[in-house]
Amino acid sequence: MQTHRDVNKGAWTVEEDAKLAEVIAIHGAKRWNTIAAKAGLNRYGKSCRLRWMNYLRPNIKRGNISDQEEDLILRLHKLLGNRWSLIAGRLPGRTDNEIKNYWNSHLSKKIKQQLKEKDSGGSSGRLGFAADQKRRASRDDVKKMVEVKRSEENTNSTICNFNIEEEEEDHSIMGFNMDDFFDFSNEDPLKLEWISRFVQL
Repeated sequence: MQTHRDVNKGAWTVEEDAKLAEVIAIHGAKRWNTIAAKAGLNRYGKSCRLRWMNYLRPNIKRGNISDQEEDLILRLHKLLGNRWSLIAGRLPGRTDNEIKNYWNSHLSKKIKQQLKEKDSGGSSGRLGFAADQKRRASRDDVKKMVEVKRSEENTNSTICNFNIEEEEEDHSIMGFNMDDFFDFSNEDPLKLEWISRFVQL
């Protein structure tokens, strides 16, 4: 039975890769602990599986990830999250490890940058829009104030004119001036005796 000290955890050698590929060609890619023992590898079954899936499979697609693949990764990640095996399963020839590494090193930074630019552009646009609205509102307020002032002045002048015309009409109807009628300054005090009696009553 292998102990933690006995198991090799270092880099894989060419000889180890060849032994692993030979055993898998005979027994298939399953039961990884058994494969590790049959291949005579001093490795854990999990290490053999990862080595095969990420490096030794014959149908592994290597090289730069295309724009179409990148777009698909973005869509699948939005749908599935960090489930790299499921995402890699929809990208023929790509490994989950490669997809994960590409996401962490490129796509996540790219998305953060795009969101940052979108937020900064949106906020400046909103600030500009708010400033324009404020300027328009202030201009509208000034216009309204001028219109109200003018209407008040017109109303007051109309009322004053109406009162003056009313007084003139009243005087013309009565045929005399009311102020002159009640002016007793030219009267003889003796002739005003009836007024004093009236006041006493």
